[in-house]
Amino acid sequence: MKVLIVDDHPLVRKGIISTLSYEENIEKILEASNNRVAMELIMNEKPEIAIIDLYLGKEYGLDIVTASRKRGYKTKFIILTSSMKKEDFLKSKEAGVDGYVLKEAYAEDIIYAIHLVLRGKRYIDSEIIKYEIASTSENSNLDSLTPRERDVLIELGKGLSNQEIAKKLYISENTVKKHVSNILSKLELEHRTQAALLVNNLSIY
Repeated sequence: MKVLIVDDHPLVRKGIISTLSYEENIEKILEASNNRVAMELIMNEKPEIAIIDLYLGKEYGLDIVTASRKRGYKTKFIILTSSMKKEDFLKSKEAGVDGYVLKEAYAEDIIYAIHLVLRGKRYIDSEIIKYEIASTSENSNLDSLTPRERDVLIELGKGLSNQEIAKKLYISENTVKKHVSNILSKLELEHRTQAALLVNNLSIY
């Protein structure tokens, strides 16, 4: 696997390289400090993952994502930034990034984000996920849930496991799994933690 790191600060790039150096499945780590070099590397090297800072001096990292999407490149993008601004996250989401990680994150969080994104999932830093939940709440599809799916969603909000939900609702654990899958699909969520946060944010108990 090839990974591209795009940041205008050499020390930050070296820090990320150090974090990734213990990953056996990473065969090559590429570096860029600006949009032009980043696009050249994406075009020529075709990295599977690009880890990009939002602000590259006077340039905007999301321009790399937008240009790559338009050209049909298969690279997946993770934003690694110190910005906790809601507008930055929403712009990143609109651009179709695959992950959003804060620079204050632990090294293992960055590694986890990479593995999750490679599996076709999205990763959102726990400090930023509140914006995702707020966005989902504003466009919630709760009305599309069946009564039983709604029951399961409420129990998710209480932090119960599938086994605990099955026992409480007198249904099989396999049925709970199906309901959880339907809930995530209908509400356009990635994982059950988001569903739990949504329940508590909306107070639908």
